[in-house]
Amino acid sequence: MKLGTASVQTGIAAVALGAVGTALLTQHFLDMQPCPWCVLQRLIFVAIALVSLAGLGWRSASGARVTVLGVLLLGGAGIAAALWHYFVAASSTSCNLTLADRIMNFTGLPTLLPEVFEARASCADAAVKLLGVPYVLWALGLFTAFTATALWLLLRRD
Repeated sequence: MKLGTASVQTGIAAVALGAVGTALLTQHFLDMQPCPWCVLQRLIFVAIALVSLAGLGWRSASGARVTVLGVLLLGGAGIAAALWHYFVAASSTSCNLTLADRIMNFTGLPTLLPEVFEARASCADAAVKLLGVPYVLWALGLFTAFTATALWLLLRRD
């Protein structure tokens, strides 16, 4: 059985939105407050979901390639953000006015949707574990999986 691009894009969108939903649950029920790099990664997950869903509506071979390429690029951006977060920002007591903070403020989302996109902790305070694994490594794993899946979709022969 051959897995269709639309099915894969649906799965990517569902997992990406599930990641944001999990982040919101842990924020509001386990008091795991996000830092600027956390909310930037949330935004990248939402963008990946939206691009994947756009691929479902753009029913052509070129549309599929463009949207899968979008997921590949966003996944790469997510990997970069997660790696920076893990290796640099997580050990910083202040992550105010970092690139993540500037990007989020530029979008206006912290003001429009503060419950989702407002940074409420420093990067060091937000360096917590979920099931024994640093939270940011969960995000890194998902971004890597999305990137690898998008690359596979682009390179496979139909």
